[in-house]
Amino acid sequence: MKLDAPVTGGPCWTELGTSDLDGARRFYTRLFGWRPETDARQEAGGYTVARLGDAAVAALAPLYQPSQPVAWNVSFAVTDADAAVRAVTEAGGTLLLDPMDVFDMGRFAVAADPGGAVFQLWQAGTFPGAGLFNAPGSLGWVELMTRDPERAVSFYTRVFGWTVAPSDRYTQFGVGGADFGGMVTMDEKFPPEVPAHWLPYFAVADVDDTTAVVQRHGTVLMVPTSVPDGPRIAVLRDPQGAMFGVYRAGDES
Repeated sequence: MKLDAPVTGGPCWTELGTSDLDGARRFYTRLFGWRPETDARQEAGGYTVARLGDAAVAALAPLYQPSQPVAWNVSFAVTDADAAVRAVTEAGGTLLLDPMDVFDMGRFAVAADPGGAVFQLWQAGTFPGAGLFNAPGSLGWVELMTRDPERAVSFYTRVFGWTVAPSDRYTQFGVGGADFGGMVTMDEKFPPEVPAHWLPYFAVADVDDTTAVVQRHGTVLMVPTSVPDGPRIAVLRDPQGAMFGVYRAGDES
């Protein structure tokens, strides 16, 4: 990721909705060396911020409704959540959760693109988002898995004004040309029951070592692979079923 801090239109945060908050805390602390801090306020509902040193890097939270899947979610920074929601619906997306204030930290909404991939909108108050990117244990890339790439490009460029670097192999998204993520077309290798989704990638010092840890406690979906002219990556699943990717720190696109 060529971004090193939250910027308008770019990914600013990632959070896990999980069926086992205590188990997730143990798993990711072991995997990434995170220091989890749970908000003690009853209204926070067990929301837990993971830190590396003093920097907030991600969050873990219980499932707040029965229909919510166990999954990692990606938030994109906006200056006005209400205006961003209008842009989403005008571009053909769906609003899943109306904008709401989160204490004095910011304003939050949940939406889905026309292909069904869920994402979050974050209007910063006192909390701008992650305090660290691209370092081991922190967010370093986000990837859209979609069955309709042309419609996805049209939607996200209209909503966020992203720049697009297309290629035959891999399309990348950016803010002002600073790439932060990419897009994969879901073909017949993806089971039909797997929905379109956003996949966060965390930087790690060693992809193979990280994968070995997950093999003991979770599931390996894609074994460590060196991408031609790109990073070494793997796609993994935690014990509760949430998917995420890892890549070797220093191999940013």
